[in-house]
Amino acid sequence: MPADTSGSHFERALRRLMQAWRRTTRKRPVNSIQDLAPDLPEGDLERVRKQIESCLAGRGGEVSARRRAAELGHSYGLLSEAGRERFLRLLASDYGIDQGAVRRLAAAVVEAEEGEALDAAENEMRRALVAPRVRLFTQFNALPEGVKFLVDMRADLMRLGARDRGLAGVERDLKDLLVSWFDIGFLELRRMTWEAPAHLLEKLIAYEAVHEIRSWDDLKNRLDSDRRCYAFFHPRMPDEPLIFIEVALVNGMADNIEALLDEDAPAEDPMAADTAVFYSISNAQRGLAGVSFGEFLIKRVVDDIARDLPNIRTFATLSPVPGFRAWLDRHLDAGEAPLRDSERRLLAAAMQVDDADFRTALDRHAAGSEDQTLLDALRPPIFRLCAHYLLEEKRGRRARDRVAHFHLANGARLERLNWLANPGAEGLRRSYGIMVNYVYAPDDIEANHEAYRDSGAVVASDAVKTLIEVR
Repeated sequence: MPADTSGSHFERALRRLMQAWRRTTRKRPVNSIQDLAPDLPEGDLERVRKQIESCLAGRGGEVSARRRAAELGHSYGLLSEAGRERFLRLLASDYGIDQGAVRRLAAAVVEAEEGEALDAAENEMRRALVAPRVRLFTQFNALPEGVKFLVDMRADLMRLGARDRGLAGVERDLKDLLVSWFDIGFLELRRMTWEAPAHLLEKLIAYEAVHEIRSWDDLKNRLDSDRRCYAFFHPRMPDEPLIFIEVALVNGMADNIEALLDEDAPAEDPMAADTAVFYSISNAQRGLAGVSFGEFLIKRVVDDIARDLPNIRTFATLSPVPGFRAWLDRHLDAGEAPLRDSERRLLAAAMQVDDADFRTALDRHAAGSEDQTLLDALRPPIFRLCAHYLLEEKRGRRARDRVAHFHLANGARLERLNWLANPGAEGLRRSYGIMVNYVYAPDDIEANHEAYRDSGAVVASDAVKTLIEVR
């Protein structure tokens, strides 16, 4: 679930990184680069090339190499969008794997005799398969906040790569490094409370990607005694949450997000609650997209809550269905008529017309209609179609809806659809207000995960499956 990192927040982080790197670059190396034009014209691009060569040559020892890398990274941070794209294109074109050398070494491996000759040929092949730019990335990694710099560089690569496929190799190399550096074994789970440092609380507000945190009072409510918030951190990014999950401790599965987030509602006694509702999971770092640790977060949080609050018997989500309306609109645009005869008659009566137009009725609903007769007539077909979308619509074996795929792949059961669970403008725009409960039953998680992984089987309650049965 992608985060929405604010530009101002990113710029503050970049300024802190550059301040740290300025301390590293006070004594400038002989081949230093200064005062590059933001768009990196040809002459400045050549100076960057020389600095990269100097970094890779490693002359002057480790301290000098770090200083050169710090200056290079500092200069990158000052470039414009166009300048960064030219910098990254240089890495793509000139610092990838030497294919000719790989072919020659492959032949040498094939021809080598057993023993030392073969070992030597294989070692040379391994070194040749590491692109020079990967060695440059590892030099950045050794700098203060260097890991965060590389995470943000990958975010640049993902954004710029959408229009320049030539950057794909650089992005892939950097992703492979990040996957190894962000292995789950290196991550620390922390519970976030109102007593956390202000700079971390500010980041929760900036990185929340599912339900906007509107104020400090809103955040305080989400960290109250009947709430929990957990985040993963990496030891090289101790002040940057990687992903975080927000939990409400309630009685029974929640079916309305506005009620769940109501700041005026009194706090409940967490020792009297029987259900933990996961209502928001936010990836905080765009540059770590595709580096999977969300499933580990859920399992760790389930274990933590079960240990501290044995009265909690149910672990469920209150989740959006972000792709539903777009999917249904495509079918309507194609001229398909998804209503059953009984549904069409009920909707025509509600609209007081001879033949109801489903699109018109949906548009009224999405605009916030309070006509209860219309809403009652719309509920059966929307529920049926949404259940079909979640149970049957696939990309290969994967559920078409990305949130559904996330929870099903992690071993959850599709439990219940909730009508007008998110009646705000955004909820109506994306899913006509429907939200879903997925249940994580500890005894069933592994079997559900394997069934979905092996065959794409969606484990669902009878209540959901009944919605699409022919009547």
